[in-house]
Amino acid sequence: MSAIDSGAGLWLGLDTGGTFTDAVLLEDGRGVIASAKALTTPWDLAIGIGKAIGAVLDLLPAGSTREDVSLVSVSTTLATNAVVENRFSPVCTLLIGFDDPMVERSGLQRPGAGGVVVRVQGGHLASGEESSALDESAVTRAVAEHESRIEAFAVAANFSVRNPAHELRARKLIRALTPKPVTCAHELSSKLDAPRRALTAALNARLTPQIRHLIEALSRVLCEESIDAPLMIVKGDGSLMKAEIALEYPVETILSGPAASVVGAGYLTGLKDFVVADMGGTTTDIAVVSEGRPVISGEGALVGAWRTMVEAIDVRTCGLGGDSEVHFDRQHRLCVGPRKAMPLSLLAHSFPTALTCIRSMAQLERLPAYPAHFTLRNPDRAPATHLSALEQRVWEALRLEPRPMWEVARSGSGLDALRRLADSGLATIAAFTPSDAMHVLDRQAGWCREAAECGARILATEERNARAARAAASPQAICERTYEHVVRESGRVLLAAALAQDPGLQSRGHGWGALGDRLIEETVAGRRFSQLLNATMGLARPLVAIGAPVGGYYPEVARRLSAPLCIPTHAAVCNAVGAVAGVVSQTVEILVNQPTFNVFRVHDPAGSRDYPDPQPALEHARRVSRELALSAARRAGAADPHVQTSVAEKLAHSATLEGTGSEYLAEAVARSTATGRPQLSPRGHGVAPRNG
Repeated sequence: MSAIDSGAGLWLGLDTGGTFTDAVLLEDGRGVIASAKALTTPWDLAIGIGKAIGAVLDLLPAGSTREDVSLVSVSTTLATNAVVENRFSPVCTLLIGFDDPMVERSGLQRPGAGGVVVRVQGGHLASGEESSALDESAVTRAVAEHESRIEAFAVAANFSVRNPAHELRARKLIRALTPKPVTCAHELSSKLDAPRRALTAALNARLTPQIRHLIEALSRVLCEESIDAPLMIVKGDGSLMKAEIALEYPVETILSGPAASVVGAGYLTGLKDFVVADMGGTTTDIAVVSEGRPVISGEGALVGAWRTMVEAIDVRTCGLGGDSEVHFDRQHRLCVGPRKAMPLSLLAHSFPTALTCIRSMAQLERLPAYPAHFTLRNPDRAPATHLSALEQRVWEALRLEPRPMWEVARSGSGLDALRRLADSGLATIAAFTPSDAMHVLDRQAGWCREAAECGARILATEERNARAARAAASPQAICERTYEHVVRESGRVLLAAALAQDPGLQSRGHGWGALGDRLIEETVAGRRFSQLLNATMGLARPLVAIGAPVGGYYPEVARRLSAPLCIPTHAAVCNAVGAVAGVVSQTVEILVNQPTFNVFRVHDPAGSRDYPDPQPALEHARRVSRELALSAARRAGAADPHVQTSVAEKLAHSATLEGTGSEYLAEAVARSTATGRPQLSPRGHGVAPRNG
């Protein structure tokens, strides 16, 4: 976490979410002095970013100018969304020294993985010694064969964290033949597990175009606004790095948005121990903060179906947001999410002519399929890849003005094709959402309330027809049920996140059983456990709720969980606050082990080095880890970083013939973390957020 020192500098924080792009200005000693929102424009990020930045700069205080902006930082969901949706650029991954089971476990050849996988002879042993020579000709052949069809390369060698020589040599060979980017797996993680390290390297290579798109859009807008300041991006652990470093390691921006929300929540509330719920338009993200620091996932970030080795916050995500699609399942039960849709109230607000169509649909007794759904083509977008015949037909049926979704899709397979076009950013689907329900319930305003009421009426008629009921539920009842669903599911995911942090429950490894499930259900429903028992579960820490929709739901969520609730000022732009309130932090680990008796080997990235005694080896490891951490922090954009070093030792026991024995050093890890304030533009003044 972080705070702001006194001074007179300005920092511009940004967050590109699925629905909105947020912008804030922070000033030393005064915190947030201005904020603004604009709709995100995924087909051209520069449009939404430009509107948000322009709006917040219009609120500059008297006496301040654009030249006073000395730091710009952004959090983004681009990498996370690309991984979840399997939207990847084609890459070639070279696996050096991998056998069949290792390739299988990496998941790089499973359906949806995409790209090309090439196996190359080489690799090292756990001791750091070469297991077989690198087949350099195979590397050059792979480049010649695949370079024209891919956008980047990834290189992963067996035991490269013990000796990266083959990865480094392969990268040098590739760079001599092509200017396309190359990712080395050992630079992304120092932990063992070559298959997962290979997957992480491949994901990193695949995400480069998405992050480049964001950085280029941001750079254009900043240039147009005459802002000359360092540009930083939030990593998945909440720390910051320079934009140019993010281009090299875009996989580290996975979970950037949720991480920024945690940093922002700590900054805005001053709390050190709390649970944070970040409710956006598409998802709700839950994280736990202890002693001022977010809990970090020990297994690496899990996003969609991919388990990476990226160090990121331990976040629990559910597909529940203000813009989640409200629909009926096959059993005619009201459901919310996980798909996102444009609210009908926003659709009619943005396209006034759509209100006539929505009104007409609400008057019908016999409804078409998906009656509360509408769709339109996103402007300035064209398919970047070849479309199937069905996708092409649906694409040609789309207009820049909204049309009923069933008129465009015309069949179940056409609907699937339309969903694919929407997932790729070519189309927008609008439907009834919780935001519409809150408009009808007079708990939210700003868009077209009549469109929301018509949407609720359509759903009520749809339910009556499906159940063959004599009377339909009122639009008001549909909205109350939508609200109740959001409250219950929010409470459920909060309890699940808290229970996941309980080591006792984790060690048992079993579910709660019928009694526990009922206890959770009665708690989130706000009911008494039984006629004779009052039993509920509650959060033992304050609940910090952030995001634009939380004011409508979380007072009731907190009441049912008996949790102190804090919705801070500027909660609606908390991610943008967290984007600029963080610090630069880089960690380096150096391993020392004993491959043979009285040989203590330091696995230095520059080359392994052996010592006959443990202490000189440990001193070498401490020194190298400190130097590399400081260098990495400065390269990532830290000004005057400080470093903390610790050594974790694993001792083994040796026995003698007499039955006695002694302990000896089997393995040790020197871990150094360098932390510092972001480097500021010399044109700005003041100081950046200090280290937390």
